[in-house]
Amino acid sequence: MTRIRAAVLGSPIEHSLSPVLHRAAYRELGLDDWSYDRFEIDEAALPGFVAGLGPEWAGLSLTMPLKRAIIPLLDGVSDTAASVEAVNTVVLTQDGRRLGDNTDIPGIVAALHERGVEKVPSAAILGAGATASSALAALSRICTGEVTAYVRSSARADEMRQWGERLGVPVRTADWSGAAAALQAPLVVATTPAGATDELAAAVPAAPGTLFDVLYDPWPTALAAAWSRRGGNLLGGLDLLVHQAVLQVEQMTGCSPAPLEVMRRAGLAALSGAH
Repeated sequence: MTRIRAAVLGSPIEHSLSPVLHRAAYRELGLDDWSYDRFEIDEAALPGFVAGLGPEWAGLSLTMPLKRAIIPLLDGVSDTAASVEAVNTVVLTQDGRRLGDNTDIPGIVAALHERGVEKVPSAAILGAGATASSALAALSRICTGEVTAYVRSSARADEMRQWGERLGVPVRTADWSGAAAALQAPLVVATTPAGATDELAAAVPAAPGTLFDVLYDPWPTALAAAWSRRGGNLLGGLDLLVHQAVLQVEQMTGCSPAPLEVMRRAGLAALSGAH
């Protein structure tokens, strides 16, 4: 039996949950001849790895720092991926083409829709890194008004305003020192590293809206825990990871729908087993 291969690439990669999610989907879909692995690959090693892929390969998932580095190695990129210059999904077609997409953006939207967030009049983003641009692209689909980005430097502020212009989203920037004000927004997307928002936990309002904190380990963050105690609508990094992985499985395998709940349970089990 010929094995069909897929994998996640990045650096560091050992803690990636993608193998857990994809393998759970393959089992549920009866794809016994499919395998999904992880490879520690940095930007320097990426061209050689991609050049060595044979016809048994069906797809790749890309994490940091490869989401932009992969683009020159592809034969085509979707409009969604091009909008933020970031590819997290590569489908290798039977005729040998390498096609890039970004499932983070529709994954964020799908996760919010699942929790009843269809449209919001305004939103706030905490942070301005790579995930923030994907969050802004997702907000362009559901936010009807202004997005305020709370950042730590004027250079980051300029970047977020430029992304807003490119994506057609009105973006106002504010200094991180005033980030507690972000928590008043109907939708808050936290894209910062672990620990960065802990200082905001005490500022969660009495009746908070929706918080989407993209971290999944550690979970809950101090901010997420405080948000939950106040009764706010809360989404975490696993919600994003599962929803974007569902779209990856569907693109790579051609099987739709991918088993969302099976993948979610596998991710939860893996996270609980790690602690």
